[in-house]
Amino acid sequence: MIPQYRKQFNEEFTQEKYDRFKEILKEKSGLEASFRLSESPMFLTNEFKDKLIDASESIIDQIKALPAGILEKAIPENCKVPNDTKQPHFFTIDFGICRSASGEIEPQLIELQAFPSLYAFQKVFEETFCEVYPFLNDVKSQMPQEDFQNYLKELIVGNENPENVILLEIFPEKQKTAVDFALTEKLLGIKTVCLTKVKKEGKKLFYENDGEKIQINRIYNRVIFDELDRIPDLKLEFDFREDADVKWITHPNWFFKISKFLLPMLQHKFVPKSYFLHEFPESENLENFVLKPLFSFAGSGVNLNPTKEVTDAIEDKENYILQRKVVYEPVFEDINGEFSKAEIRLLYIWRENDERPILLENLGRMTKAAMVNVDFNKKDAIWIGSSNTFFVD
Repeated sequence: MIPQYRKQFNEEFTQEKYDRFKEILKEKSGLEASFRLSESPMFLTNEFKDKLIDASESIIDQIKALPAGILEKAIPENCKVPNDTKQPHFFTIDFGICRSASGEIEPQLIELQAFPSLYAFQKVFEETFCEVYPFLNDVKSQMPQEDFQNYLKELIVGNENPENVILLEIFPEKQKTAVDFALTEKLLGIKTVCLTKVKKEGKKLFYENDGEKIQINRIYNRVIFDELDRIPDLKLEFDFREDADVKWITHPNWFFKISKFLLPMLQHKFVPKSYFLHEFPESENLENFVLKPLFSFAGSGVNLNPTKEVTDAIEDKENYILQRKVVYEPVFEDINGEFSKAEIRLLYIWRENDERPILLENLGRMTKAAMVNVDFNKKDAIWIGSSNTFFVD
């Protein structure tokens, strides 16, 4: 989309630089990323960024204007966690990069969630692109690393001693996002703790570090609560639904409240029409819609071509949406003259006393396959996988 920067990047690209890029990331984190890293960043115009911000601000306004109690309906009864907060600490929003009927490149909302993404990793990812390709320093994010670190430290650690703050995950060493956990530890000085290792005494929570019992006062939560039920023979001392003297960053209820559950309620020219499955009107054509379970993660359960037989067979129709299909536009040219499609995720934080969230970083996902999520990038190709967007004039 930006010929000058795309041309320069493609001319400078070599496999050796890509290998070096991955090696630098590994050195910084101590781990090799377990998801594919795209060889290339994405270059988009500031005009496109303005469209993203316009859509995001409208969506934030609409969420803030919802009647009290609406979002609580999204939380399954068996997943309600006490001591909820008035707003989430994280807000991420995904847009597909598409072409309008008039030929303009525009964003189209795919989904949104109040759950932390690869915040620590993505900043390092951007910086590493700039190290390997120095010309990118001219167009990188204007937020200094120190400011970025301070924002996350204030949000996650707050006034606590970092040893009393943990990043909580279930079997973190097995998660594809483990590289982000490692970088978060380095950035904030906190420990990553498996949920199975959390001890509970009364309302207080503890973890063990070098044989010492440490009280947990704040939890940077990375556990997808409803996925715990799918783990056989899982033994835990701490149940999320129990009252505990701990501060959640962000509270688990928000995973459900800011989710696909919201999509049928949102309106904007960059928001495709969505319906709850049980409210899908006969006037609409099923062929024009994608079927999505409300609370799936990483693209699981999505049906790109649902049929009436498939939708009729679903018993809990209130837990599914139909979202109007959007066509991703292949605009990112690789060194072979082929083109990749992409999504962009905006990574916000939402401080407790702020009226609106703050945009910290972005995350890109490139593909040449039917689905953009990195789990579906199985094709033997380049310019696919996790990426980062540079916005330029």
